[in-house]
Amino acid sequence: MNLYALETHINTLLNVGKFRDYAPNGLQVEGRAGVKRIVTGVTASQALLDAAVEYGADAILVHHGYFWKGESAVIRGMKKRRIATLLQHDISLLGYHLPLDAHPTLGNNAQLAARLGIHTEGVMDERELQGVGNVGSLAEPMSLDAFGQHVAAVLGREPLLITGGEHPIQRIAWCTGGAQGYIQQAFELGADAYLSGEISEHTVHFARENSIHYVAAGHHATERYGIQALGEHLAATLGLEHRFIDINNPA
Repeated sequence: MNLYALETHINTLLNVGKFRDYAPNGLQVEGRAGVKRIVTGVTASQALLDAAVEYGADAILVHHGYFWKGESAVIRGMKKRRIATLLQHDISLLGYHLPLDAHPTLGNNAQLAARLGIHTEGVMDERELQGVGNVGSLAEPMSLDAFGQHVAAVLGREPLLITGGEHPIQRIAWCTGGAQGYIQQAFELGADAYLSGEISEHTVHFARENSIHYVAAGHHATERYGIQALGEHLAATLGLEHRFIDINNPA
């Protein structure tokens, strides 16, 4: 498949023009024009690039790519080595950040909800959060400890649990990755609990003082599924060869 046709297809699929993002969505580093074999992964780390080279990938699709707002534009050190690897092997890099978080079926939040058995009822805030983050419910109420054990079993890692009281969890809001600041919106929506990837010091106090449970399940752990689902979708619909490569990250 032609590289630019692939990019156009994904950009349309994820509706990238809708989002005001912190990094460019779509093609970030151009490689060979023909794409048959793709690798997906969470972050375009050197370890992922090296694994993609070994696999013989034509293109790499990630959630966390390059050229973030506020970072130095100078290509040196780690950034130089990463880009040199792509250019040396003529491999393209495509990154999809907020559009991949928000997609209603392939997105990180949708995929996490499906695995945790959460029924999605809507987005947390369409205007301010651009539809990134959801609110929904569990089929049956669960205690915070029971829900934490469920999350651990699904994600393969222990979440950090902050109790907001003795109440069970049924109505829940969630947003994968570094979205701990959205706990305010979760509280205003009447959620019993809020789940995100990362936690900050102030998140603990907010949860305790506002009687809302908080679950920090890991930035990487909560964002493994959207990019994998995108790769599987492209393989099934476009006939591409696909491999998801999970580079472990405890954060």
